[in-house]
Amino acid sequence: MAEQMDLARLRSLLEGVLGTLYQSYRHQDLPELCERLHLPPLPPNDGPTKHARLTASLQACPDGRLPRVAEAVLDSETLRTADRHVLQDVVWLGRHYVEVPGRTRRELAKDLDLSDYRDYPDRFLALLGRLWDLGDDGLRQWGTPAAGLREEIARHVIRFGDDWSAEELFERLGAFEAPHPRFGRFLEGLASSAVLPDEQAQRRFVDLANGHLQPVGALLRQDGEADGYPVFHLVQPGRGTARRPRNLIFGTLGKPDIRFTSALDNDIEIAEAADKIMVYDRPVGTDGLLWRELLSWWQSIRGITDPQQAGRALYERMKESLPPKSAGQRNLFWLYHHLYQDQLDNVPALLPEIWMHWGPKTVRERGHNALQNLRMDFLMLLPGSRRVVLEVDGSQHYTRDRGAVPDPAKYAATMASDRDLKFRGYEVFRFGHDELCDRDRARLVVTDFFRHLLQRSPGKHT
Repeated sequence: MAEQMDLARLRSLLEGVLGTLYQSYRHQDLPELCERLHLPPLPPNDGPTKHARLTASLQACPDGRLPRVAEAVLDSETLRTADRHVLQDVVWLGRHYVEVPGRTRRELAKDLDLSDYRDYPDRFLALLGRLWDLGDDGLRQWGTPAAGLREEIARHVIRFGDDWSAEELFERLGAFEAPHPRFGRFLEGLASSAVLPDEQAQRRFVDLANGHLQPVGALLRQDGEADGYPVFHLVQPGRGTARRPRNLIFGTLGKPDIRFTSALDNDIEIAEAADKIMVYDRPVGTDGLLWRELLSWWQSIRGITDPQQAGRALYERMKESLPPKSAGQRNLFWLYHHLYQDQLDNVPALLPEIWMHWGPKTVRERGHNALQNLRMDFLMLLPGSRRVVLEVDGSQHYTRDRGAVPDPAKYAATMASDRDLKFRGYEVFRFGHDELCDRDRARLVVTDFFRHLLQRSPGKHT
């Protein structure tokens, strides 16, 4: 789940961070700093202080861009531990996270044996230092002692392992009361090969943790490998799919001519009409595919350095793929980008004309074994590995002869395709063309739909 991101709180925190950050930079360095942090251009340097100039830039920053500014600050700037943690918590609470109740945390800690982690003390302490206040800069966090916790852990957990149990360690860290996203990252860290470069040890922890997590609807699930070790993420079972997309073929102006360049590796290429096909081939993680990630890919393949110019070109290219006679699809596409125009960076990309299946033979050639509904109207890849298909149904979905005759067989085939997609982990939402063909009426439908979809599908959007 996720809470609505507290943008007022986020802006206040960023004001405080910038109020100390400016001291490390000269006036002439501030434009580059603002560009790196995705802040608006600075006012001219004709008298205002560095602090005033940065404050003015932040005040001019639209709310929708604040999460990206915060992420850039966290990624590139050195902050005090307390400032970093409180900023992280506000950002993380607006993303996908899984709730782990306090009782579950405590029962897990009671059963956890820390001996595997003592074999890799530097890695273990590095994990703790990333997520918890170990007193390295003399600050307090969630009741942590002002200084020396790192030294205490090194003594009572690493050197003299019988001194502290895992429950005592969790207590000292503040893990039992910490926000859900931080505790979730702690669990993922404890299961990570960066902390435990030993697959058997990784799986021992995951098996133990899942025994406590599954009763509360959570799970550490393997969803890939890195450097030969399994990678685990905290998820809610029964939602999304464990598989990551390999090739996203969308925005098509015709049927793609696909061939395998390596059948063993599932590598494909578009043999003809590549200019009429869009193929997003970058990795898609469990946080889904955001507009800004799609835009970055587009800038790279088109060589467009100006983000605004690239954004307009990307939007127009995708719009070109929409059927000219489907006012419903075109209205849905336009309204989504219009409704979220001030925060596009942080919302999932809406991919039009997405190929869900592909077969080289026609329905006539393959007969009843042919794949149905090869191409869907829209796809969104949301946090939590959720794949959401949106369809705008005109009369062709349930009639023949241009709508003159009802066709139960065609309708049954559509429903069968939906069931197949749902069994494979997709969520399918269908709109009637009539409810979207008028833009004013469609606005109410689309606004309400995406508000509910994005609220219940947490992620990096606000």
